Amino acid sequence: MELNVFPNLDELSRQAAARFARMARETVREHGRFTVCLSGGSTPRQTYSLAAQEPPRSQIPWDAVHIFWGDERCVPLARPDNHFTMTMELLISRVPIPKGSVHRMRGEAANPHEAAPEYEASLREFFGLGPTGIPRFDLILLGMGADGHTASLFPGSPGLEERDKLVVAHYVPKVGMNRLTLTYPVLNNARVIMFLAAGNEKAEALKSVLADDTCGPILPARLVKPVEGEVIWMVDRAAARLLDR
Repeated sequence: MELNVFPNLDELSRQAAARFARMARETVREHGRFTVCLSGGSTPRQTYSLAAQEPPRSQIPWDAVHIFWGDERCVPLARPDNHFTMTMELLISRVPIPKGSVHRMRGEAANPHEAAPEYEASLREFFGLGPTGIPRFDLILLGMGADGHTASLFPGSPGLEERDKLVVAHYVPKVGMNRLTLTYPVLNNARVIMFLAAGNEKAEALKSVLADDTCGPILPARLVKPVEGEVIWMVDRAAARLLDR
């Protein structure tokens, strides 16, 4: 695990965007394409906006980048809290990425329990997987809530226990809506997981997730442990205020 602490969200976002660009360049040079899974929420907004500006906009080989999502709110596309809509506004519409390289979850579908297997099928097709294969993303970008949730894997949600499906739909009482989310087998098969966390309200959860002991509840973000990959934490000083130096 790698932990990076920045003075504020501005610097965190700048460094995250630069790292995203560097990883894209290196991965395309080595493998011919770069598969990245994005997150929603408030923390990555500035990172997406900066990635669409110079630099690093022109440093990213957009024609070889494929964008996916780790989760989606089951809300209409017109709502600004739809993850795809937010990312489209801040990033995708501002960079020369081919339309066919954007692979979104249909959170607006009338039946989320049909949208989940649909996205799983699209993952299997893109990565050329059989019925038991697991996609291996080059980078999965994740956030973390004050309750320790990540993607749309919330404390107590049924998706926490899923080990066979790649994508699930479940109702999250805390937020009062259905969510689509990738499951742990997908998250933990990534080459790199990059967590972005900022703000005082994340401090308790961050301390718990990074703790060496196993006392207390195991928060969802703590269960993100790539089998053959690395975890990079990009946090601001406020979120890191309870960590030992």
